[in-house]
Amino acid sequence: MLAALSIAAGCGGGGDTVQGPAPAAPDRLRLTSPAFQDGAAIPKRHTCDGAETSPPLRWTKPPAGTRSLALTVEDPDAPGGTFVHWTVYGIDPAARGLEEGAVPPTAHEGENSTGKRGYAGPCPPNGDQPHHYVFTLYALKAQPQLEQGASPSEVRASVARAAIARGRLTGLFKRD
Repeated sequence: MLAALSIAAGCGGGGDTVQGPAPAAPDRLRLTSPAFQDGAAIPKRHTCDGAETSPPLRWTKPPAGTRSLALTVEDPDAPGGTFVHWTVYGIDPAARGLEEGAVPPTAHEGENSTGKRGYAGPCPPNGDQPHHYVFTLYALKAQPQLEQGASPSEVRASVARAAIARGRLTGLFKRD
């Protein structure tokens, strides 16, 4: 039963899903993607049915006092808890975006809910209604004290302690 839930949650298993709401912060950043609009379908190339590369992202200038940025990509519709598809932390606050498939040289990637480090593209179970994939960029008042490959729960806890602003972008994906 547990193995079935792990597989259903996101094309693989062995990692850490998270419980409860994402870290709270005032919505003071605007997060967008040239690949898809907020509330629209995520292109197949950014999913498990395509090349599974992370989409390009753009954002507005973070508020004064920002020392670092962190990004999470979560599927709250997954069975068994929120499935974490990507965490990136230690992003330079001067950055205004990420290129497709890229991570800034100063940043670190955490482990996703598949148990691997890096981006895991959207991959809901076949036949499910479209899942919501929430990309959240956080402005942090301190650098996260996390090693490369931190677990989703560790990243969330670190972000929750230091978040002063956030921006969200939600994409949808459904497999046939």
